[in-house]
Amino acid sequence: MFGILALGCGLAAQPSSARVAPRAPVSELLINASTGRVIFANLPDSPHRPASLTKMMTLYLLYDALESGRVRVTESIPVSRNAARQPASRLGLTAGTSLPLRTAVQAMAVHSANDVTVAIAERLAGNEADFAVLMNAKARQLGMTRTSFANASGLTNAGNQTTARDMVTLARALLRDHPREYPVFATRAITWRSRRYVNHDHLLGKVGGVDGIKTGYTADAGYNIATSAKRGGVRVIAVVLGEKSVQARDVRVANLVELGFTPPARHRRGAF
Repeated sequence: MFGILALGCGLAAQPSSARVAPRAPVSELLINASTGRVIFANLPDSPHRPASLTKMMTLYLLYDALESGRVRVTESIPVSRNAARQPASRLGLTAGTSLPLRTAVQAMAVHSANDVTVAIAERLAGNEADFAVLMNAKARQLGMTRTSFANASGLTNAGNQTTARDMVTLARALLRDHPREYPVFATRAITWRSRRYVNHDHLLGKVGGVDGIKTGYTADAGYNIATSAKRGGVRVIAVVLGEKSVQARDVRVANLVELGFTPPARHRRGAF
């Protein structure tokens, strides 16, 4: 891409999953998080499936609820039959049980657990369909003009659609509006019932300054990632949507991060 990083950057190569149908070309967007200035853009408004980047919105709404007092940090989240039967990634929760809220947040941010995500949606709105209405209303409020959410998890659904620009908008909103909660995205691993779950974000600890935020994959979406990094007093946000493999996605976004910290004269200027 930019010739900044190659496969030798230390990011682990991961095999692609099953073959998928042709999808839109990869979209990329890199901005300065403080000013919103575009540093690099490649098809930032092309439509893509968000996959688990959707969970950034689910967590945003949960953080709103915590801030307003509608949800308490000390409470446990009940697990319905519907939540328990969600496909992987999941914790394997049992219907009729409950999960401490803080554990639920970590499971979503680190392991992208779909059963936990649906349980959170049901706690906030009663059911996932009504929660999707809240998600879309918040998306409009944040200025995400090309995004629609049909579920809380990002699992394949024709109603899920977004763009790199809108995912950058959401990532920036998380950083701006819920800075105290943001550090959970840098959690390297969690343990639940003696099993260790490692963060799907392979850039953590591999690319300087990277401290989150979310990865995603479905067969129709390809490999997605929203990443933020801070070096000195500068923070950048990069989004890649629709890559063909984990390895290609990770190298592409690592290159974007490095570009974000190069001298400004080399940047493409533009307004976010």
